[in-house]
Amino acid sequence: MPRIGVMFDRDLSPEDLQAFAAAVEEAGADDLWVVEDLGWAGSISTAALALAATSRIRVGIGIAPVPLRSPALLAMELAMLARVYPGRLVAGLGHGVSEWMRQLGVEPKSKLAMLEETVLAVRGLLRGDLVTVDGREVHLDGVRLVHPPAVQPAIVTGVVRPRSLELSGRVADGTIIAEGNGPAEIQAALTHIRRGGATDEHELILFAYLHVNDDPADAAKVTGAMVEGQASWLGVPPSEVFSLIGPVAEVPGKVRSLVEAGTGTIVLRPLGPDPIPQVRAALSALGR
Repeated sequence: MPRIGVMFDRDLSPEDLQAFAAAVEEAGADDLWVVEDLGWAGSISTAALALAATSRIRVGIGIAPVPLRSPALLAMELAMLARVYPGRLVAGLGHGVSEWMRQLGVEPKSKLAMLEETVLAVRGLLRGDLVTVDGREVHLDGVRLVHPPAVQPAIVTGVVRPRSLELSGRVADGTIIAEGNGPAEIQAALTHIRRGGATDEHELILFAYLHVNDDPADAAKVTGAMVEGQASWLGVPPSEVFSLIGPVAEVPGKVRSLVEAGTGTIVLRPLGPDPIPQVRAALSALGR
Protein backbone atom coordinates (compact mmCIF):
# COMPACT_ATOMS: atom_id res chain seq x y z
CA MET A 1 0.00 0.00 0.00
CA PRO A 2 1.19 3.53 -0.69
CA ARG A 3 1.40 6.29 1.83
CA ILE A 4 -1.84 8.29 1.80
CA GLY A 5 -1.68 11.97 2.59
CA VAL A 6 -4.19 14.81 2.68
CA MET A 7 -3.67 18.40 1.56
CA PHE A 8 -4.69 21.36 3.70
CA ASP A 9 -5.80 23.47 0.76
CA ARG A 10 -4.78 27.08 0.45
CA ASP A 11 -8.36 28.39 0.49
CA LEU A 12 -9.20 26.81 3.85
CA SER A 13 -9.17 29.21 6.80
CA PRO A 14 -5.80 29.27 8.57
CA GLU A 15 -7.49 29.08 11.97
CA ASP A 16 -8.97 25.70 10.96
CA LEU A 17 -5.57 24.12 10.26
CA GLN A 18 -4.91 22.47 13.60
CA ALA A 19 -8.37 20.89 13.91
CA PHE A 20 -8.07 19.74 10.29
CA ALA A 21 -4.65 18.19 10.94
CA ALA A 22 -5.90 16.37 14.02
CA ALA A 23 -8.92 15.05 12.12
CA VAL A 24 -6.74 13.81 9.26
CA GLU A 25 -4.48 12.01 11.71
CA GLU A 26 -7.45 10.47 13.51
CA ALA A 27 -8.90 9.29 10.19
CA GLY A 28 -5.77 7.21 9.51
CA ALA A 29 -3.81 9.26 7.00
CA ASP A 30 -0.03 8.94 6.84
CA ASP A 31 0.72 12.53 5.83
CA LEU A 32 -0.61 16.08 5.91
CA TRP A 33 0.66 18.38 3.15
CA VAL A 34 0.59 22.17 3.28
CA VAL A 35 0.74 24.73 0.48
CA GLU A 36 2.72 27.91 -0.11
CA ASP A 37 1.25 30.15 -2.79
CA LEU A 38 1.72 33.89 -3.10
CA GLY A 39 -0.65 35.78 -0.83
CA TRP A 40 -1.99 32.76 1.05
CA ALA A 41 0.29 31.47 3.83
CA GLY A 42 3.92 30.70 4.55
CA SER A 43 4.67 26.99 4.43
CA ILE A 44 7.13 26.90 7.33
CA SER A 45 4.73 28.46 9.82
CA THR A 46 1.90 26.28 8.48
CA ALA A 47 3.98 23.13 8.83
CA ALA A 48 4.97 24.10 12.37
CA LEU A 49 1.32 24.46 13.41
CA ALA A 50 0.39 21.15 11.80
CA LEU A 51 3.25 19.32 13.51
CA ALA A 52 2.31 20.79 16.86
CA ALA A 53 -1.32 19.70 16.43
CA THR A 54 -0.46 16.06 15.68
CA SER A 55 1.66 13.29 17.13
CA ARG A 56 2.16 10.70 14.39
CA ILE A 57 1.66 11.88 10.83
CA ARG A 58 4.34 13.22 8.55
CA VAL A 59 3.97 16.82 7.45
CA GLY A 60 5.03 17.75 3.94
CA ILE A 61 5.72 21.17 2.48
CA GLY A 62 4.39 21.32 -1.06
CA ILE A 63 6.18 23.49 -2.03
CA ALA A 64 8.50 26.30 -0.92
CA PRO A 65 9.80 28.29 -3.91
CA VAL A 66 13.57 28.50 -3.64
CA PRO A 67 14.02 31.99 -5.14
CA LEU A 68 12.06 33.41 -2.22
CA ARG A 69 14.51 32.40 0.54
CA SER A 70 18.19 32.24 1.26
CA PRO A 71 19.25 28.57 1.47
CA ALA A 72 20.76 29.35 4.88
CA LEU A 73 17.47 30.72 6.23
CA LEU A 74 15.55 27.82 4.74
CA ALA A 75 17.93 25.31 6.33
CA MET A 76 17.66 27.10 9.70
CA GLU A 77 13.86 26.90 9.59
CA LEU A 78 13.80 23.27 8.50
CA ALA A 79 16.39 22.26 11.07
CA MET A 80 14.31 23.76 13.88
CA LEU A 81 11.25 21.73 12.87
CA ALA A 82 13.27 18.57 12.22
CA ARG A 83 14.93 18.71 15.64
CA VAL A 84 11.66 19.18 17.51
CA TYR A 85 9.72 16.69 15.35
CA PRO A 86 12.33 14.17 14.15
CA GLY A 87 11.31 12.00 11.22
CA ARG A 88 8.05 13.85 10.63
CA LEU A 89 8.99 16.54 8.11
CA VAL A 90 9.35 16.49 4.32
CA ALA A 91 10.77 19.61 2.71
CA GLY A 92 9.26 20.18 -0.71
CA LEU A 93 11.13 22.75 -2.81
CA GLY A 94 10.47 24.08 -6.28
CA HIS A 95 11.16 26.75 -8.86
CA GLY A 96 8.16 28.87 -7.88
CA VAL A 97 5.55 30.19 -10.32
CA SER A 98 7.43 32.49 -12.70
CA GLU A 99 4.78 35.21 -12.64
CA TRP A 100 4.79 35.30 -8.84
CA MET A 101 8.57 35.32 -8.66
CA ARG A 102 8.61 38.28 -11.06
CA GLN A 103 6.03 40.07 -8.91
CA LEU A 104 8.37 39.67 -5.95
CA GLY A 105 11.50 40.68 -7.86
CA VAL A 106 13.27 37.38 -7.18
CA GLU A 107 13.06 35.48 -10.49
CA PRO A 108 16.47 33.85 -11.03
CA LYS A 109 18.41 33.94 -14.27
CA SER A 110 18.65 30.14 -14.19
CA LYS A 111 15.80 28.25 -12.53
CA LEU A 112 17.62 24.95 -12.81
CA ALA A 113 20.79 26.28 -11.20
CA MET A 114 18.83 27.97 -8.43
CA LEU A 115 16.96 24.78 -7.53
CA GLU A 116 19.94 22.43 -7.73
CA GLU A 117 22.30 24.72 -5.84
CA THR A 118 19.68 25.34 -3.16
CA VAL A 119 18.93 21.65 -2.65
CA LEU A 120 22.63 20.82 -2.34
CA ALA A 121 23.33 23.75 0.00
CA VAL A 122 20.35 23.02 2.25
CA ARG A 123 21.24 19.33 2.39
CA GLY A 124 24.80 20.13 3.39
CA LEU A 125 23.68 22.55 6.08
CA LEU A 126 21.19 20.05 7.50
CA ARG A 127 24.01 17.47 7.69
CA GLY A 128 25.98 19.92 9.81
CA ASP A 129 28.59 20.62 7.11
CA LEU A 130 30.50 23.84 6.74
CA VAL A 131 29.03 24.98 3.42
CA THR A 132 30.65 27.22 0.84
CA VAL A 133 28.93 27.65 -2.51
CA ASP A 134 29.87 30.02 -5.31
CA GLY A 135 27.34 28.98 -7.90
CA ARG A 136 25.38 30.66 -10.65
CA GLU A 137 22.58 31.60 -8.23
CA VAL A 138 23.57 30.58 -4.69
CA HIS A 139 26.49 32.13 -2.79
CA LEU A 140 27.42 31.01 0.74
CA ASP A 141 30.76 31.60 2.39
CA GLY A 142 31.55 29.19 5.21
CA VAL A 143 28.09 28.75 6.75
CA ARG A 144 27.30 26.06 9.32
CA LEU A 145 24.21 25.37 11.43
CA VAL A 146 24.74 25.44 15.19
CA HIS A 147 21.87 22.98 15.73
CA PRO A 148 21.63 20.62 12.76
CA PRO A 149 18.96 17.93 13.14
CA ALA A 150 19.85 14.41 14.18
CA VAL A 151 17.31 13.11 11.64
CA GLN A 152 17.60 14.97 8.36
CA PRO A 153 14.27 15.65 6.66
CA ALA A 154 13.76 14.34 3.16
CA ILE A 155 14.15 17.00 0.49
CA VAL A 156 11.80 16.54 -2.46
CA THR A 157 11.13 18.76 -5.45
CA GLY A 158 7.86 19.76 -7.07
CA VAL A 159 8.78 20.02 -10.74
CA VAL A 160 7.18 19.48 -14.14
CA ARG A 161 9.46 19.63 -17.17
CA PRO A 162 11.91 16.92 -18.28
CA ARG A 163 15.14 18.73 -17.33
CA SER A 164 13.73 19.57 -13.90
CA LEU A 165 12.56 15.99 -13.40
CA GLU A 166 16.05 14.77 -14.28
CA LEU A 167 17.49 17.28 -11.82
CA SER A 168 15.17 15.91 -9.14
CA GLY A 169 16.39 12.40 -9.81
CA ARG A 170 19.96 13.65 -9.47
CA VAL A 171 19.78 15.64 -6.22
CA ALA A 172 16.46 15.09 -4.40
CA ASP A 173 15.00 12.34 -2.23
CA GLY A 174 11.71 12.42 -4.10
CA THR A 175 9.55 14.20 -6.64
CA ILE A 176 6.10 15.74 -6.34
CA ILE A 177 3.85 15.33 -9.39
CA ALA A 178 1.02 17.83 -9.84
CA GLU A 179 -2.71 17.17 -9.79
CA GLY A 180 -4.31 15.76 -12.92
CA ASN A 181 -1.49 13.41 -13.90
CA GLY A 182 -2.34 9.73 -14.11
CA PRO A 183 -0.47 6.44 -14.56
CA ALA A 184 0.86 7.22 -18.05
CA GLU A 185 2.21 10.61 -16.99
CA ILE A 186 3.76 9.10 -13.87
CA GLN A 187 5.63 6.52 -15.92
CA ALA A 188 6.83 9.22 -18.31
CA ALA A 189 8.03 11.37 -15.40
CA LEU A 190 9.84 8.40 -13.87
CA THR A 191 11.79 7.94 -17.11
CA HIS A 192 13.28 11.42 -16.71
CA ILE A 193 13.76 11.06 -12.94
CA ARG A 194 15.66 7.80 -13.37
CA ARG A 195 17.75 9.36 -16.12
CA GLY A 196 18.99 11.71 -13.41
CA GLY A 197 20.20 8.75 -11.38
CA ALA A 198 17.30 8.12 -9.00
CA THR A 199 17.12 4.72 -7.34
CA ASP A 200 14.08 2.83 -6.07
CA GLU A 201 14.44 4.80 -2.81
CA HIS A 202 13.36 7.98 -4.63
CA GLU A 203 9.83 8.77 -3.41
CA LEU A 204 7.27 9.62 -6.07
CA ILE A 205 4.51 11.78 -4.58
CA LEU A 206 1.32 12.51 -6.51
CA PHE A 207 -1.23 15.17 -5.60
CA ALA A 208 -4.74 14.06 -6.64
CA TYR A 209 -8.11 15.80 -6.59
CA LEU A 210 -10.69 14.02 -4.43
CA HIS A 211 -14.46 14.41 -4.41
CA VAL A 212 -16.59 11.43 -3.39
CA ASN A 213 -19.93 11.74 -5.16
CA ASP A 214 -22.23 9.24 -6.90
CA ASP A 215 -23.91 11.99 -8.95
CA PRO A 216 -21.70 13.07 -11.90
CA ALA A 217 -23.67 16.26 -12.51
CA ASP A 218 -23.43 17.33 -8.89
CA ALA A 219 -19.74 16.43 -8.76
CA ALA A 220 -19.12 18.57 -11.84
CA LYS A 221 -20.81 21.56 -10.17
CA VAL A 222 -18.40 21.29 -7.24
CA THR A 223 -15.20 20.38 -9.07
CA GLY A 224 -15.64 21.57 -12.66
CA ALA A 225 -13.92 24.93 -12.41
CA MET A 226 -10.86 23.48 -10.66
CA VAL A 227 -10.58 20.60 -13.14
CA GLU A 228 -10.96 22.93 -16.13
CA GLY A 229 -8.28 25.25 -14.78
CA GLN A 230 -5.86 22.38 -14.22
CA ALA A 231 -6.64 20.95 -17.66
CA SER A 232 -5.70 24.30 -19.19
CA TRP A 233 -2.44 24.36 -17.23
CA LEU A 234 -1.63 20.77 -18.25
CA GLY A 235 -2.63 21.41 -21.86
CA VAL A 236 -5.17 18.60 -22.03
CA PRO A 237 -8.98 18.35 -22.28
CA PRO A 238 -10.77 18.26 -18.88
CA SER A 239 -11.80 14.66 -19.61
CA GLU A 240 -8.12 13.65 -19.50
CA VAL A 241 -7.43 15.10 -16.05
CA PHE A 242 -6.85 12.13 -13.77
CA SER A 243 -8.64 12.44 -10.43
CA LEU A 244 -10.36 10.64 -7.60
CA ILE A 245 -13.64 12.40 -8.39
CA GLY A 246 -16.66 10.10 -8.49
CA PRO A 247 -18.13 7.15 -6.56
CA VAL A 248 -16.10 6.09 -3.52
CA ALA A 249 -16.08 2.53 -4.81
CA GLU A 250 -13.79 3.66 -7.64
CA VAL A 251 -11.13 5.08 -5.32
CA PRO A 252 -9.26 1.82 -4.49
CA GLY A 253 -8.95 0.85 -8.17
CA LYS A 254 -7.66 4.26 -9.19
CA VAL A 255 -5.18 4.26 -6.32
CA ARG A 256 -4.01 0.80 -7.32
CA SER A 257 -3.36 2.01 -10.88
CA LEU A 258 -1.22 4.85 -9.53
CA VAL A 259 0.79 2.47 -7.35
CA GLU A 260 1.34 0.10 -10.25
CA ALA A 261 2.70 3.03 -12.27
CA GLY A 262 5.29 3.74 -9.56
CA THR A 263 3.63 6.16 -7.12
CA GLY A 264 4.73 5.77 -3.50
CA THR A 265 2.66 8.52 -1.86
CA ILE A 266 -0.76 9.80 -2.94
CA VAL A 267 -1.87 13.11 -1.44
CA LEU A 268 -5.62 13.63 -1.55
CA ARG A 269 -6.73 17.17 -2.33
CA PRO A 270 -10.40 17.21 -1.28
CA LEU A 271 -12.61 19.59 -3.26
CA GLY A 272 -15.83 21.07 -1.93
CA PRO A 273 -17.02 22.86 1.18
CA ASP A 274 -16.75 19.95 3.64
CA PRO A 275 -13.42 18.18 3.09
CA ILE A 276 -13.08 15.96 6.18
CA PRO A 277 -16.05 13.66 5.38
CA GLN A 278 -14.60 13.27 1.88
CA VAL A 279 -11.27 12.28 3.36
CA ARG A 280 -12.82 9.84 5.83
CA ALA A 281 -14.84 8.14 3.08
CA ALA A 282 -11.79 7.72 0.84
CA LEU A 283 -9.56 6.49 3.66
CA SER A 284 -12.23 4.02 4.74
CA ALA A 285 -12.51 2.71 1.20
CA LEU A 286 -8.74 2.22 1.24
CA GLY A 287 -8.95 0.21 4.47
CA ARG A 288 -7.68 2.90 6.82
